[in-house]
Amino acid sequence: MPVYKDKKRGTWYIVTRYKDWTGKLRTTTKRGFKTKMDAKNYEIDFTEMKNNSLSMTFGSFVKIYMDSMQNCLKENTLLTKQTIIEKKFLPYFKDKKLCDITPKDVIYWQNEMMKQTSRRDKEFSPTYLKTVHNQLSAIFNYAVRYYGLKDNPARIAGCMGKETNGEMQFWTKEEYMKFSKAMMKKDGVFQAFEMLYWCGIRLGEMLALTPSDFDFEKKTVRINKSYQRLHGKDIITDPKTAKSNRVVQMPDFLADEMQDYISRFYTIEPDERIFILTKSFLHHEMDRGCKETGVKRIRIHDLRHSHVSLLIEMGFTAVDIANRVGHESVKITYRYAHMFPSKDEEIAKKLTDIRGGAFDEQKES
Repeated sequence: MPVYKDKKRGTWYIVTRYKDWTGKLRTTTKRGFKTKMDAKNYEIDFTEMKNNSLSMTFGSFVKIYMDSMQNCLKENTLLTKQTIIEKKFLPYFKDKKLCDITPKDVIYWQNEMMKQTSRRDKEFSPTYLKTVHNQLSAIFNYAVRYYGLKDNPARIAGCMGKETNGEMQFWTKEEYMKFSKAMMKKDGVFQAFEMLYWCGIRLGEMLALTPSDFDFEKKTVRINKSYQRLHGKDIITDPKTAKSNRVVQMPDFLADEMQDYISRFYTIEPDERIFILTKSFLHHEMDRGCKETGVKRIRIHDLRHSHVSLLIEMGFTAVDIANRVGHESVKITYRYAHMFPSKDEEIAKKLTDIRGGAFDEQKES
């Protein structure tokens, strides 16, 4: 289809036809191109995209990919994916044809990613690099599965980064108790950290808690939602995974603390959030508490690791712990395997006892 000059605006536009997914012929108009070439290039790319051609640009394909994800992913997950695409992929691959992107191109891109630094002028962590690479690979997998792309160049190039950042950071019970003393004067902040440490819940789960989630007779707290701040709005979403929906038994002292805290609200509805705190404020308070007490600085999420570490030290099994903290699979809990005490001596002793008993029975007979 030809392109046209908009004489009033001094710009160019296109009018083109295409078949939608039902086979119906449709017409679309796109205006505002500064040059005739820009309009023509858009028309070519649009036609290839509608024809599901692998000659479409990577930039056009990710629009298709993101449209398909709209009803599959939570809003915060979509936002994270969109941000990575815009900042990490499009500057490098936007104008390249999908079929022309090679494993070599991906390797060049990986090298660029590993050179970059965050806003704090620090290198990206290995786990973040792996996450970014996995997002790119997911896009190519979609093209392989549904659009006939022969191979996934990101898979062939190999992954960058790694699954975990090495040794997990956590606080011992003594370190947490020392830190918590610095929080006691901050009503709301103290209780927030208590919930994070003694229940091992996620930050978003804690920030979403309402009075109706607590059963003080049974001393339980229901985890069935998560809080996010997106585009300047407070958003309540479903928990991270299906297993995240759970009821957590609180220790007696924590149930008493939370009942006292909620009772002191002048007015609060059953479905109102009890922790009106921002993530940045909690980070600030954690910095303050660590400086005041001399306790090493860990991430807020590491309080969850600290809870798991405490339960391991107390002798609970991986299955018990996975159920309490809402791990989707017990395999996730086994990432903490190095923390579990060795049972090797106990196993050997029991085997000795069994074998010895068998010989004694033979002698008697």
